Amino acid sequence: MTDVVTPRTAQLVGFAQEEMQLDLPTREVALKWVVIVNETLSPGRAANAAAAVAAATSPAVSGLLGPGSADADESHHAGLPWLGCTVVAAGDEKLRRIRSKALGRQEVFIADMPVIAQQTRVYQEYLDQISTAASEAIDYAAISLVGPRKYVERLVGGLSLLS
Repeated sequence: MTDVVTPRTAQLVGFAQEEMQLDLPTREVALKWVVIVNETLSPGRAANAAAAVAAATSPAVSGLLGPGSADADESHHAGLPWLGCTVVAAGDEKLRRIRSKALGRQEVFIADMPVIAQQTRVYQEYLDQISTAASEAIDYAAISLVGPRKYVERLVGGLSLLS
């Protein structure tokens, strides 16, 4: 019998409800969330890639989102990432290198969006194309990382904020 392969996710990375410290400045939170976007993308494709990896990250990392709230007029506002999310830019090779290094750490959650995903409008075509691509040949539109603050900061040190 073959074991079911599951992605390495929040079983190892995230916060239990009692660990969420909503009153801390983001720089004091134990985990850091960074989205690294390919610096060669147009603004629209960059925004799309950042949104896609954030969407993949949010449900996978427990305790990432704070509670929602109502305003004074009782209009609801959804919960947002309470630990913040830094969005930086990098080139193809740097993105591959960061992803490769992070893969070696179980305490780091990784969500990536290969450029191939933006080149098709049919998800099954994306799956077919990515399944035949060699890892070293994949270019990334964006990567999302959540992990121990010091480690993630070392991985992305020197990268500029996405502009």
